Amino acid sequence: MDVFAWIDDEARTREQAGLVRTLRPRPADSGLLDLASNDYLGLTRHPETIRGAREAAGRWGAGATGSRLVTGTTELHAELERELATFCGFEAALVLSSGYAANLAAVTALSGRGALVVSDAGNHASIVDGCRLSRAETAVVPHSDPDAARKSLAARAPGTRALLVSDSVFSVDGDAAPLTGYAAVCREEGAALVVDDAHGLGVLGEGGRGALHAVGLAGAPGVVATLTLSKSLGSQGGAVLGPARVIRHLVNTARTFIFDTGLAPAAAGGALAALRLLAREPERAGQARAVAAELYERLTASGLTAARPDAAVVSVRAPSPSAALRWAADCREAGLSVGCFRPPSVPDGISRLRLTARADLTGDEISRAVETILRTAPAGATDLGETL
Repeated sequence: MDVFAWIDDEARTREQAGLVRTLRPRPADSGLLDLASNDYLGLTRHPETIRGAREAAGRWGAGATGSRLVTGTTELHAELERELATFCGFEAALVLSSGYAANLAAVTALSGRGALVVSDAGNHASIVDGCRLSRAETAVVPHSDPDAARKSLAARAPGTRALLVSDSVFSVDGDAAPLTGYAAVCREEGAALVVDDAHGLGVLGEGGRGALHAVGLAGAPGVVATLTLSKSLGSQGGAVLGPARVIRHLVNTARTFIFDTGLAPAAAGGALAALRLLAREPERAGQARAVAAELYERLTASGLTAARPDAAVVSVRAPSPSAALRWAADCREAGLSVGCFRPPSVPDGISRLRLTARADLTGDEISRAVETILRTAPAGATDLGETL
């Protein structure tokens, strides 16, 4: 009996639907114009970021050597946490090995069996998994709908602990969540607000301090933020920010913190160097937004259907999953790297090219990217309507 025969059946189904995913190892210098990564501020290869990572590895070694509660917390981790909290406007911070781990930590440790989690339908997979692992009752509400969230929270039994969780900027279309509306609902209904600011840090708020800072919610008593160090800060890792008592609670209860090896010193050093660079060069945030706006305007003016960006993600609709895959491949062959989002990564089933608007893109590079996308657009790409 072939116990894995079912894998072949599923592989055939994926291939017929145009949903096969493959790994493409890239060389250190691919020569491609990059509009696919999440390096929003162009800091991954910045000399200061690299130097911070190199010096941290030289001083602390290649790895953290253990979990944060054993040997995996260095003075460098503590320094990064203090500066992250101060920069973003929160009382305290806790660094984890990834943004995924940070979301799992926040959602599971702040809810649990008998609690209610209200989750926006557009949330990232890490939030979805956090809801599933929390053992709490989960109510998935329509995308960016504070009234629906209010109804779910109001319907819970008296005394039930609750939290509302949402991305700040949704990774598929780059649209911003109604954070002030969500915060008002939480205040009215006595719930905590947990916001994943992975795509807001470095792009939104004063000097890139994040989406919560932009709307005056940073440091609010009932608000917790999660973020990643692998996007605007060009490194790797994640963090949870919030009231000091919340952070102490996570240290004692969050399984993805307690049972995971600490973030490698090189990643912590690189992130800290990038954070300090952003603090000195706050204009990078506005530059990323300006590039996104220009990409959107030029592509839609040429007939493509795209979502108006609220941060640094520009999402362009494709006619089908197979067309999106071919479009991305044709762009790559023409020297441009773009993201390709297909089901199940997109909750509405619409396949897209996903473009990253990096702050360090030049005018010539933007023009080259637009021209390449238009030249390689598949049949029907300009007949999909005005908005995504």
